[in-house]
Amino acid sequence: MAKPAGPTSHDVVARVRSRFRFRKVGHAGTLDPSAEGVLILGLGRRATRRLGFYQGLGKEYLASLELGVSTDTQDADGEVTARGEWRGVTEEALRGALAELAGARMQVPPMFSALKRKGEPLYRLARRGVSVERKARPIVIEALELVEFAPPAALLRVRCSKGTYVRTLCAEIGEALGCGAHMRALTRTRVGEFTLERALSLDALLAMTREEMEKRMLPVEEES
Repeated sequence: MAKPAGPTSHDVVARVRSRFRFRKVGHAGTLDPSAEGVLILGLGRRATRRLGFYQGLGKEYLASLELGVSTDTQDADGEVTARGEWRGVTEEALRGALAELAGARMQVPPMFSALKRKGEPLYRLARRGVSVERKARPIVIEALELVEFAPPAALLRVRCSKGTYVRTLCAEIGEALGCGAHMRALTRTRVGEFTLERALSLDALLAMTREEMEKRMLPVEEES
């Protein structure tokens, strides 16, 4: 399905569970509340057990970033922490930074994330002003393409592995250019073979009867 901007991934799961009265509903790959796009749902015990497989699939995003402004969350929902001069950034320099950040490398997860420390999500610690050390994790940026450049904004297409934080990638781009940056908006356009074009909107899904919804469900065996 296609998650809209606004609700959390957990909110979407709760609404689908309540609407169709499945005891087991889960999702593969969390999207931040402000992000939208492909969110794979598993309905029923058998499907939810297979969600780990889908979480490992490659993903593709369209990400909008803004140069010259850094935030504590690395996206537009956070508080501004620094401002930098972006007017000297050329398209050539931006493409060079993208090339440097592509490939297999390590990335430190952000504090504002659902990762847990001693059972508590990091974002709750961050909201209390607490910062803890996070271990860098291996990621692969398969492609990092500049779609449009209208300074101080840029639109990027990102193909990446599981575990990649695109808003952290935007902050890394700003750091590489020396002016700072944050992610303004994010759309996940693909997870494995699941594309945004094929996805039902949340409103369309919730408007269906259970019988109509079940006709649209994909058997787990077909996608394994």
